Amino acid sequence: MDDLTLAAEFPTPSREQWLRLVEGVLKGADFDKKLVSRTYEGLTIQPLYPKADGAVPIVRAETAPWRISQRVEHPNPDDANALALADLEGGADSLTLVTAKAPSARGFGLRSGSVEELDRVLTGVMLDLIHVRLDAGGHGRIVASHFTTLAERRGHALSEISADLGLDPIGAMAASGILSAPWPVVAGRLGETLADLTERGFSGRTALADGRPYHEAGAGEAQELAAVLATGVAYLRALETYGHSLEAARNALSFLLVADADEFLTIAKFRALRRLWARVEQASDLTPKPIRIHAETAWRMTTRRDPWVNMLRGTIAAFSAGVGGADSITVLPFTAALGLPDAFARRVARNTQLILLHESNLWRVADPAAGAGGFEALTDALCEKAWAEFQDIERDGGIVESLMRGTVQGRIADTQSKRQKAVATRREPITGTSEFPNMSEADVTVLLPFPETDAAGAQPNGNHTPASAHEPVRIAPLPSIRAAEAFERLRDRSDALLARSGARPEVFLANLGPLAAFTARATFAKNFFEAGGIKSISTDGYSSLDELKRAALESKAKLICICSSDEIYKEHAIDAARTLQEATSGPIFLAGRPSELEQGLRDAGVIDFIFVGCDVLRLLDKALERAGA
Repeated sequence: MDDLTLAAEFPTPSREQWLRLVEGVLKGADFDKKLVSRTYEGLTIQPLYPKADGAVPIVRAETAPWRISQRVEHPNPDDANALALADLEGGADSLTLVTAKAPSARGFGLRSGSVEELDRVLTGVMLDLIHVRLDAGGHGRIVASHFTTLAERRGHALSEISADLGLDPIGAMAASGILSAPWPVVAGRLGETLADLTERGFSGRTALADGRPYHEAGAGEAQELAAVLATGVAYLRALETYGHSLEAARNALSFLLVADADEFLTIAKFRALRRLWARVEQASDLTPKPIRIHAETAWRMTTRRDPWVNMLRGTIAAFSAGVGGADSITVLPFTAALGLPDAFARRVARNTQLILLHESNLWRVADPAAGAGGFEALTDALCEKAWAEFQDIERDGGIVESLMRGTVQGRIADTQSKRQKAVATRREPITGTSEFPNMSEADVTVLLPFPETDAAGAQPNGNHTPASAHEPVRIAPLPSIRAAEAFERLRDRSDALLARSGARPEVFLANLGPLAAFTARATFAKNFFEAGGIKSISTDGYSSLDELKRAALESKAKLICICSSDEIYKEHAIDAARTLQEATSGPIFLAGRPSELEQGLRDAGVIDFIFVGCDVLRLLDKALERAGA
C-alpha cells in the first residue's frame, strides 16, 4: 500500500516492533507454543509473514473459469441420466462418471457392462460440448473403451472430445488392495491403450494420478503430494518403456488432489503440485508446461451428524481449490456421507461453485495467492517436504514397490494416528459432531441409503479382480476413514438406547453456587456430553446440599457432572460429590482439570474429570457404558 497517499503518511512498522508488542501481551508465555502452529507432518505456520519478494505466479493451462463437475453415480441408468441432465441444465459443464467398480462409488455407481448401458446414462448429453472424467477404479480400461466407442458411434471424432479417461491402476490398487496382474503387465496394457487411442485421434488425458486413496487414509498434504508425484512418474516410465515419447506420455497425464476445509494448506498444496511436477519435467529434459489438476472435496471431512455443516466445509474447500489453481472442481453434496444425494443436495453443490465463479469472480485473478508471504512460505515448505517424501518412495523402488512393501501405508498410518488423537481430544474439532452438536437435528433426505454393509460409512471393496491370465497382486489396502466416524458411533449408541427404552442417556449437571460461577463449565459440560448423544439436565444452581440431593434424585439421570468455579470447588466440591454418591447410584464426573483436590474428589465418588484437551472419546465411551448405552 506504499503507493497510496494516505498510507504514505504513516511509518511502516517493523517485525521487531510487532514482536515487542506481542511479548507484552504474552506476558512471558512461550511464543512458539502460543502463536506458532504445526501440521501433522511437522511444518510450522507462523502467525505473521512479510510480503514475499520475487514470487513467480502459478500458471494454469487456460485463463478461464474452472470446470464445475458433478458426479454421476446412480445405479439406475435412467435416474442417472435425469440427474446428469439436471446438473448440466443447472450450470455444470463437466460430468464425472463413477462406476460401481470404483472405490469412490462406496456401494453405488453406474453399471458399466456395455456401451448400451453407458448410452442410456448419457442420453441427451452432447459429448462434444462438455468435459467428461471417468472414475472406474481397476476397471478403467473397460469403461474407457465403452466411452470412446460410444463417442464414435454418435459420430464424434475423438479429437473433438474433451475427456479424462482416468486410468489409475496404481490408485485403484492402493484403495482396493488388488492389482489385476504384476505391474509390468499392467504398465504394458496402459501403453497399448494409449497407442490405440492416439491412433484413433484421442487428444484428451488417458492416465490419472489420484490423491484420494492417500488422503482418505489420513495422509498429510506432503504425503498426498508425494504419492501423486510418484504415481505420475510411474506412468511416465511405463509409457516411455512401451514406446511412447516422454512428451506424449506427459501430455496423457492429469492429476487429482483433494480439497478440504483447511484453506491455507489446500491452496498451498494445489500450488505446490504445479511446482513439483515442473521439477519432474525439468529432470526429464522436458520444458515444463501447465498440467491439468482436478479437485474433489474431501470425503474425510464429511459428517453424517448435522450434515448441513458440510455445506460450509464444501464451500471453503471449493474456494481453496479454485484459488489454488484447480482446472475442475467436484463438490461432494452435503448429504454424501448419508447415502446417494438427491437433486436438492446436488443443486447446492453446483451453486456453491457458481457463486464462487460468477458472483465472487474468483477465476478472474490468476494465482491470487502469489506474493502473499504466508502462502508462499507454506507452498515452499510443502514442496520441500513432499519432494523428500517422493525421494523416499523412489528409494523404495517407486510407488508400486513401496505399496507392495507396505511402506507408504505405514507412513500414512503414523500421520493418521496423530490425526485421530487430535480429533479425540477435540484439538481438531468437528463442528456439529464433536463441537456444538445438535441433539434435535432433523433428518435429511437421500435418494438411496448406503448398502447395509456400508451403514457406518466404511468403503466397500467393489474392485473385483478382472479375469486375467496373470496372478493378481495383493497388498494391504489403504483404509477410507472419515474423521467424524468415532463420534458418530457414540451418537448411534444413544440412538439405539432411545429406540430400545424410549429415552436417551441423561446427565444431571450439578451446578454449584451462583450463575456466574458455574455457567462457563456447565455450558462446556452440556456441549461435551451431547457430542456423545447424552442429553443434559441443567438448573439454576444450588446453595445447599439438600436441594442438590433432591434435584439429582428427581432428575432420574444415570450420570452426574459437578459444575462450578475452582473457588467453589475448594469449599464445596468434595462434600457435594459425597452427598451425590450417597444419594444416587450414578457415576459422577467433574468439569475442570484435576487439581490438588483430585484424590479427595475420587475418594468422594468422582470417577473422572472433563476439561479442554482431555480424551473426549474415551470419557464419552465410559459415560455411555455406565448409562446402559
